[in-house]
Amino acid sequence: MLRLAVIVLLLANAGYYAWSHGWLRSWGLAPVEQSEPQRMAQQIRPETLRILRARETPPVAPSVASEAPAFAPPARAPAAMAASAPATVCLQAGTLDQRQADAVRTAAAALPQGSWSLESTPIPGRWMVYLGRFADDEALDKKRAELRARKVPFDRPNNPTLEPGLSLGRFSSEEAAQRALTTLGNQGVRTARVVVERAEARGFTLRLPALDSATRAQVETQLRPALGEKRLRTCP
Repeated sequence: MLRLAVIVLLLANAGYYAWSHGWLRSWGLAPVEQSEPQRMAQQIRPETLRILRARETPPVAPSVASEAPAFAPPARAPAAMAASAPATVCLQAGTLDQRQADAVRTAAAALPQGSWSLESTPIPGRWMVYLGRFADDEALDKKRAELRARKVPFDRPNNPTLEPGLSLGRFSSEEAAQRALTTLGNQGVRTARVVVERAEARGFTLRLPALDSATRAQVETQLRPALGEKRLRTCP
């Protein structure tokens, strides 16, 4: 059996060798021809094939952004104009009462039109916890000694209509003054009361919104006497 298998294997090898070398071509047994003529025969319209040269890339034109510096100088023109313009400052003074406002209005009439204005500014009222009026200085001194013993601070009311008397505190609202009066009552101060130290009134603020150096010199000359103790300050 083994001998038969060896004989079959030898015959198969011999047959493959003959087939691969074309010895059996006459019998129609041969591998497909892979030589160059057969490949040429498989081409489709080889005569239309042409070799073209690679196209050169055209140079890129400069962008608009690269030319931007040429237009930069005009942008500096407003800055140059601003540098040549005179510097101005906004100043104001207040709060002025009606008498001071009238004096300033008269003095400012000679200033350039539109260079100044008087704006209405409410002056809030003020309330005081007050002791007095006392019959004489002896009664006033006695009350001062009593307040010192109770460690209650006091000062003069600075109002001729309330002299001789003592102020035990000033407040921006009547409610705050009443609360302070209650606290003082708990400390043994029994005869104090709340009075209006200053009634609410209308005041005025002088504004010079765009003052240049020339006009400022004129303001110092003409408005200073009318302003009295009020000082010109930079606008907030």
